[in-house]
Amino acid sequence: MAEQLHISELLKDAPKNWGKWGEDDEVGGLNYLTPEVIKEGASSIRSGKVFTLGVPIGMPGGDPIWPGRPLAQRFQVRDRSDFLNGNGIDYAGGMEDSDDHISMPLQGSTQYDALGHVWYGDHIWNGFAAETTTGGLKKASILPIAEKGIAGRAVLIDMARFRGKQVLGRGETFTHEDLLAAAEAQGVTIQKRDILIIRTGWIGSFYYTPSEEFYRDFLEPGLTYTPELVQWFQDMEIPNLCTDTIANEVTVEPESGVVLPLHSALMRNLGVTLAEILLLDKLADDCAADGQWDFFYAAGPLKVYRGTGAPVNPVVIK
Repeated sequence: MAEQLHISELLKDAPKNWGKWGEDDEVGGLNYLTPEVIKEGASSIRSGKVFTLGVPIGMPGGDPIWPGRPLAQRFQVRDRSDFLNGNGIDYAGGMEDSDDHISMPLQGSTQYDALGHVWYGDHIWNGFAAETTTGGLKKASILPIAEKGIAGRAVLIDMARFRGKQVLGRGETFTHEDLLAAAEAQGVTIQKRDILIIRTGWIGSFYYTPSEEFYRDFLEPGLTYTPELVQWFQDMEIPNLCTDTIANEVTVEPESGVVLPLHSALMRNLGVTLAEILLLDKLADDCAADGQWDFFYAAGPLKVYRGTGAPVNPVVIK
């Protein structure tokens, strides 16, 4: 058996943005989203139509989640039955209420990764020591991203529709060249500092595919690593990559066998923020109907102290 290629060898010549925004930077490519870029992005609003891209949380049939993570569990704390049984809170004036709480992984739904979520070697984003992740991310956690917020012009590239499919196949790959070809077919241009949103149909398929089939030999479709793709992200100054898959790239890179190399090449090295598990089917259908594939995008992950990620419900305004 051939020796497994280590990701440090695969990415030994990959570009880095460490220090580009200062030695203490924790938000990376989101620095590209300046007030001028955001104001220009707002000019993409034409009709005022609004779409939200988060998946429901705590559905009876389960939610899409990385294999091995526990599903969200919602617990009812108080409801009408408590008041009927005399166990409700005695509010002055007779008000009654309901209450509940939820237990879930912070990356158990539509979510943003912190830049310190994934690394190789001894360093996370911006050269911070990997030991700063011990007990919670002391550097490059989700909190600085959540405090900054994400807003700007976004472009949806519908790879599934471009390839004439409802959903891309298990392990099906594409590169930046495929993205550019799909953009041309859609009649839209990917501009520098655009938020890039890619639809594969994968998360949408979760809701009509038996669970055992969806998770069988888990291998998602998605972007695949090439040095040229990474350089394209660098040259285009892409601040944020969003997809309707659980991990934003093909699960195992077919040439090298490395698991999720783009997480390191883009997030750890370039500071590209990743958003995952978006539900894009309704938005894509609307874009296909009216021909508008660019729009204003805004997202604010939950402000979790030292978190490796956080749930989010992104908003698109066309």
